[in-house]
Amino acid sequence: MRVTFKLYAMLAVHLPNEYRGHQRDGNELALDVPEGTTVEQVTRQFKLPEKLVHLVLVDGKYIAPQDREQRELKEGEVLAVWPPIAGG
Repeated sequence: MRVTFKLYAMLAVHLPNEYRGHQRDGNELALDVPEGTTVEQVTRQFKLPEKLVHLVLVDGKYIAPQDREQRELKEGEVLAVWPPIAGG
């Protein structure tokens, strides 16, 4: 099944080189995953540092840290991940 995987800010460097800067936003890719793949399995596949996986949304809905291991992705969904962001 196919999902869209988006990484924001400094996390975009974890995408394969061929996707960085070549897609519409340079931070996303279409990803083929087996049925039953969870949010956490995808973040681990891309070796995202756990402390930088801060805000996780699936189709714009927040996925709490304790739910990421169980939340299975569905065909066509968009998984977006942001690191902690400080502002001022």
